[in-house]
Amino acid sequence: MKYLWLAILCLSLTPFTAAQAADDMPSRDDVMAYLQIMRTHDMIQKMAQVQAQSTEQLLKSAFLKNNTKLPADFDSRFRKSMEDLIKNMPIDDMTQAMIPVYQKHFTKGDLEAMTAFYSSPVGQKVLQELPAVMQEGNQSMMPILSKYIGEWMVRMQQEFKPKKTVVLSDQD
Repeated sequence: MKYLWLAILCLSLTPFTAAQAADDMPSRDDVMAYLQIMRTHDMIQKMAQVQAQSTEQLLKSAFLKNNTKLPADFDSRFRKSMEDLIKNMPIDDMTQAMIPVYQKHFTKGDLEAMTAFYSSPVGQKVLQELPAVMQEGNQSMMPILSKYIGEWMVRMQQEFKPKKTVVLSDQD
C-alpha cells in the first residue's frame, strides 16, 4: 500500500517537474548567443586546422614506419586537401545541430553563467589562447600517440592474422 502512495505522489509531481524543466530550458536564441560569444564558427575552423596538422604528422609517421614511400608532393597535396575540407565545412549546419544538445544538457541559468564567463576578460583570453594551447598540446602529445598507435597496429595485425586451421579428413 505504501508503494501505491509513493507511485501516486511521483505521478502527481511529474507534470510540475516537467513544467519546471521546460521553463528552465534555454531557447534556441539563448544557445545561439552563447555559441556566438564562444566564437564557435572560428573555433571549429581553428580546431580543424590543428587536427589537420596532427593528422598529417600521424599519417606520415604511420607510412614511414611501414616503409611506405610518400609521393614527393605529399605535403602540398595533403595541405590542399585539408584546406578544402576546412573551407567547405558546413559549420552553420553543425552549429544548428548542436542547439538541441546544449538545450538537453544545460539549463537557461547554466548558459547565462557560461555566457557571462566567456564575455569576461578571462573568458575572452581562454577563447583567444585555446587554439594555441590545443596545437601545442597536440604537438607535445604526438610522440606518445604515435607510439601508442604503432603498438596498437601491431596488436591488431596479430589479432587479425589468419590462423592456421587444421582440416580433419573423413578417414580419421
